[in-house]
Amino acid sequence: MLKITMAQMEVIPGHPDKNTATMLRMIDEAKEEQSDIIIFPEMAVPGYLLGDTWEQSSFLADCEHYGQEIIAATQDITVMFGNIAMDWEKTNNDGRVRKYNAFFTAQNGRLIKPAGQDQPFVIKTLMPNYREFDDTRHFYSLQQLALEQGKSPAELIAPVNITIKGKEYSIGCLLCEDGWSDNYALEPFEVLRKNGSIDFFVNISASPYTLGKNGKRNRVFGEQAARAGKPLFYVNAIGLQNNGKTVYTFDGASTAYNGKGDVCAMSLEYKEELTIVDLAELEQLPALPEDKEPDIAHIYRALHYGVGHFLKNIHMRKVVIGISGGIDSAVAAALYAKIVGPENLLLVNMPSVFNSATTKGLSKQLADNLGCQYTVIPIQHSVDHTVEQLSGTPITYLTDGSTQNLTVSSFVTENIQARDRSARVLAGAAAAFGGGFTCNANKAETTVGYSTLYGDQSGFLAALADLWKHQVYALAHYMNDVIYGREVVPQGIIDIVPSAELSSAQNVDEGKGDPLKYPYHDYLFRSFIERWQKAAPEDILEWYAAGTLEENLGCEAGLVEKYFPTAQEFIADLERWWNLFTGMAVAKRIQAPPILAVSRRAYGFDHREAQNGPYYTLKYQQLKEQLLQA
Repeated sequence: MLKITMAQMEVIPGHPDKNTATMLRMIDEAKEEQSDIIIFPEMAVPGYLLGDTWEQSSFLADCEHYGQEIIAATQDITVMFGNIAMDWEKTNNDGRVRKYNAFFTAQNGRLIKPAGQDQPFVIKTLMPNYREFDDTRHFYSLQQLALEQGKSPAELIAPVNITIKGKEYSIGCLLCEDGWSDNYALEPFEVLRKNGSIDFFVNISASPYTLGKNGKRNRVFGEQAARAGKPLFYVNAIGLQNNGKTVYTFDGASTAYNGKGDVCAMSLEYKEELTIVDLAELEQLPALPEDKEPDIAHIYRALHYGVGHFLKNIHMRKVVIGISGGIDSAVAAALYAKIVGPENLLLVNMPSVFNSATTKGLSKQLADNLGCQYTVIPIQHSVDHTVEQLSGTPITYLTDGSTQNLTVSSFVTENIQARDRSARVLAGAAAAFGGGFTCNANKAETTVGYSTLYGDQSGFLAALADLWKHQVYALAHYMNDVIYGREVVPQGIIDIVPSAELSSAQNVDEGKGDPLKYPYHDYLFRSFIERWQKAAPEDILEWYAAGTLEENLGCEAGLVEKYFPTAQEFIADLERWWNLFTGMAVAKRIQAPPILAVSRRAYGFDHREAQNGPYYTLKYQQLKEQLLQA
C-alpha cells in the first residue's frame, strides 16, 4: 500500500512566502491522511511566469530559503515539488547566476539525488521557447549541462529511488515540457522508460489552460503510461499568471493514469485540493468517463476564474462597462455581474444622434435583467463641442504665416465619439464609482484594429479579446441557458446586426452594421493567428484558386461565393484586412489592455509581432495577377 497525494495548489507568481505556506498546510493535511508521498506542481515555490524577476538574486535566495522550509517538513512523508535551483558558482550564458528549473524530492529532512547524479534534484531537459514560454532566457537546461560536462543528455536523465515502508521505488521524474517531446530530438520519457526499472512516473507541471488542452493532455500522457505499462501522475498548478500583456489561467486537472493509460483519478479544474490515490489500487479503479462538455463551458469557466482572480490581484471590486446594446458589451456585462455581483457593476449607455431607440432600449433591458446599476450619459453635446473646437480654431503655418482651419471628416467624428465615450465618460465614471472600466473587444476586432485607439480599445482588461465573434454569441446563449437559467442577454441583442453605431451608415434599424462579415472573417483571421503554421495571403490565395479555402479555414461552405462573387472583390477584401492586421492593428495591439488567453494563440506576448508593415510574397503577386486576368 502506497498512498500518493496529488497536491493541486494555487501558485501565486512572485510570492514564494505565500506558496510555501500553502504547501506546508497541504503537507500537514496529507500527513493526517497518512499519505506516503505528496506531489506539488512545477515551480510551486516561486511561480513560473515571472518575467525578469528571475534576474533578482535576492528573490532567488528567498526561493532557496523557502525550499529549505519544505525540505525540513518532510518527516514521515516524502515530498516532491518544483522550485528554482541555483548554482551560485556558475553562470548562465547571459553571465547571470546559473538557474535550473528543478524537481526536488525530499524525505526525512534531506534531498534525494537522482541515481548516479551529482545534483540533489532533477533538472528540466526540454526548454519551451514558444507561445508564452521564454525558458532559455532564464534557465540552464540539462542538455546544456551535459554538453558542458562532455556527456550525452541521456547519461544525466536518471530515476529517483526512494524507500518507503521498507520497499524501494524507482520513480521517473519529469518536468512539464519533458513529457511534451513530440517535436524534440530527445525524449526524456523514453530514456527513463528504456531504463526498465521504473515503478511509476511523475510529471509536475505549470501548464496554462487553452481550449482543448485537457483532451490533448490525456492523449499524450495516457499514451505514455500505456507504452510503459506503468502508472503516471500528472500534477498541475491552478491560479493566474501573466507575462505583462497576456494573462493565463492555470486549470489544474491533475490526473492519475493507470498502466493501461486510463484516466482513473482527476482533480477538479480550478480547485485547490488534495487527490489521494493508492498505487496498488490504481489498476482496479474504473476509467473516468470522457469529458462531453461543450467547448463553451470550458471557456466560461476559464473566463470566470481568470477575470475573478485578475480583479482580486489588482484589488478591484467595482466595474464599469460601456453598454451599447450590442453583443460584446452585453456578454461582458453578464460575465462581470456573475463575478463581482450586480451591486458592484455599473452599466453606462452613452448615446449620440446615431444610436437607435432599439439599442438604447436593449441596453436598459439588459441592466434590468441583471439587476445592476444603470445610467444614460449622452455624448452628442461634447462631441459637437470637440468638432466645433477643431474646425473653428485656425492653425498658423510657419512657412508663410497663413491660417487655415482643420477639416473634421465624418470618419474623424466617429473616432471622436469613441474616445469621448471611453477616455472621458467611462474613465470618469469608473473613478467616481470606485472601480475600473472594461475593454469589450472581441478577437476579430483586435485582429484588424477595428477599434479606436484611446477609445473603445481602452480599459483595464480585455476579457473577451481571445474569443471570436461566434464564440461571443455562443457564450451569450450558454450564460442564458446554463449559468443564469433565464434570458439575461436579451434575444434582441443576439438578433440585432453588430454595429458600432457611429454614423448613419451603421443604422441598425436599416440592417446596417460592421464591415466585418463575421461568419467568414472570424475564420480567415483565425488562420492568420491560431494556425501552428500561420497562414499568409499566399496561402489564402492558393486555397481560393484551388477551391479549398472554406475547407482549410473551417468556415461554412458557400460563404466565399456569397460574399465575393468575383476574384477582384475577394482579393480586395483579403488585402484590406491583411494591410490592417500587419499595419495599424499592430500598433493598436501593442497599446491594448492585457488579454485573457483561452485559445491556442492569444494576442499580447503569446503572439510576438513587430511593426514591419504588410508584405506580399512574389508567389502571391504572380497568383493574384493570374486570377485577375482569368
